[in-house]
Order: sequence, then C-alpha cells, then structure tokens
Amino acid sequence: MRIVVAGLVSALLLCLGGPALAAADSVRVFDFHYEVTIGPLPDDGGEVHLFVPLPVSDERQRVLETEIDSTLEGEAAVESVYGNRYWHGKLAKADGKTHRFQARYRVERRALAGELPGGIRPEDRKRYLAPNELVVVEHPILDPILAEIRAEVGTDATPARTSRAIYDWVVDNVEYKKVGTGWGNGDTFWACSERYGNCTDFHALFLSLARTEKIPARFEMGFPVPESAPSAEIGGYHCWVTMYLDDVGWLGIDASEAAKNPAERERFYGGQPADRIHFSTGRDLRLGPDHKGPTLNYFVYPHLEVGGEPLPDAVNRTFRYVVVEPEPSGDGLPIGGGR
Repeated sequence: MRIVVAGLVSALLLCLGGPALAAADSVRVFDFHYEVTIGPLPDDGGEVHLFVPLPVSDERQRVLETEIDSTLEGEAAVESVYGNRYWHGKLAKADGKTHRFQARYRVERRALAGELPGGIRPEDRKRYLAPNELVVVEHPILDPILAEIRAEVGTDATPARTSRAIYDWVVDNVEYKKVGTGWGNGDTFWACSERYGNCTDFHALFLSLARTEKIPARFEMGFPVPESAPSAEIGGYHCWVTMYLDDVGWLGIDASEAAKNPAERERFYGGQPADRIHFSTGRDLRLGPDHKGPTLNYFVYPHLEVGGEPLPDAVNRTFRYVVVEPEPSGDGLPIGGGR
C-alpha cells in the first residue's frame, strides 16, 4: 500500500493540520525518513497490529508532504487523550513473512523564540497538572528538592520565578549520562535517587516539580535533527517539555540539552532551536481498541502486537533526515511566513 499526499491534502487526509507557525529566528526544511521492518512473524500468532506515530503540525512545525509505503493495509487514526496521530497497520493473521513500513515526511520546522500563542483549556490544565505512572506529583520524595527551590525563589514565588528555579535546579543537579540500567524510562524516582539519566529522566523530574507547584507542563517526544549536519542517520529519540505560565503562555524548556551544553542554558529556557521533529505528546498512552497490551510509557518508536501481545523483538527501525532548501513563497519568504 502506498500513500502520497502533500500540502493541504496531507493535512486533510492524515489529520496533520495545525495553526499557522509562530515567528522565530530560523526555519529549516528537511525530509525525515521513518522506516520499520517487522518479522518474520510467527505463522500461528493471530492478528497483527502495527502502530507508528505520525509527526505533529503545530505552531513550530508543518508537515508539507507525506509519503507512506507499506506491505500492510493501514490508515491514520487519532489517540483519544492527547490527540496524537498515528498510522495503524493490520493483518488478519500472522503469516510467517517479513513486512515493512516506510515513510518520508517533508517538514518545515521553525525555532521557538519566546512564548507560543494561545491559552489553555480547563481540561488540559487538569491533565498537565496530574501525575503519570512514572511521574509523581505532591510526593514526599520531592520535598527536599522543593525546599531548596522555594528557598531560592523566596517570597516572590510567581510561576515564572518558580519555573526558572526548577529548571536551574534540574540542570545543575542531574547529570546527563547513560550508564548501567534503569535510566531512560522517564522515572521521577530514578532521577531523584540516582541524579543522572537521559532526556526522559531530566524531564520526568521537571514535570513532577512543576506540576507539584501548580505549573501545567506537558511531555513532548520526537527525534533530534541536528543543525550541524545536512544529513544523518538518527540513533534514537529526544524529548522536551512545554509549560504554561498564566501571564506568559506556553514556553519550551529542554533541561537535558542545557546540561549537555552549559553555554546554551539561556537558549533552552523559553527558546527552542529548529533542531528536532515532534511526533507525540504525553505519557501512558493507549492507541485505540486494537491496542491490547499495556499502555505505552511514551510513543515515538513503532509498537507491534501479535495476537494481542507486544512483540518488540520482531521490530527493526531506522531514522534519518536530509535537509532541503526552503521553497520561496510568492513574496520571496520561506513557506510559513516571514520573521
């Protein structure tokens, strides 16, 4: 099965439409290739369901073209809690064969410089203040850290001052490293006790602290698309956070990148380079009635189930990008508007 859509057609057919992009200080256009091979599948394993995240169109990125080619029949669908889009491929019975999913997305990504437009709905405020399975809120394990943060903020405990103090504490006290096992699950308890991990661990702790201080914060997941190379294969995911301040709006933070690049600390609080692609939002995700296994801790890699059971060892995946030149609009500006 092959699907090729572009521009507005892509937005309509794959439900990838979004508001106009916000102004910022750089625009990049790139092709992102997402390739999956599953199998060989057992020939007595029951129904096959493959779930693959689709990239977001919002204030920071726009999907200009979509090409999907798969040996499975499939269609786009929407996850019900966060509105994540995904492709759902299915097979009536595992057939002992190997199957593939290949996609190319041409994406316009705009750097975030300051707040995003728009407010927050009451239901979203409630959702982004609530705990997740591995992201605790108002838990005693947070108390010593919060005591330090509150002492730093003092009596002028506005959400803006508090969020900045949380960011600084996480950047200063959590080390970015991947040693042993246990890191990479986005587990607040791990981050509090071990004080190291990858982007999921940094941002789980940030979410726990911000939500405990009544600052709505959401987890976003995608892939890095480095500004330093015109093309590359991507080894794995990247994640970050956007938070809502009532007097400001939505702001992006990336505590793990700030920890890795101390000179860029200011850039990663409130700003966000065009060095990433966003695929999904939220934690503890369930992908429709055919998703029979446990909820997904996060969703950026393909999820395969055979006979109602997850089968991760049967999945191989590769990701790569190629930067392309932005196409000029009628007024000589890049697609998406001027700066």
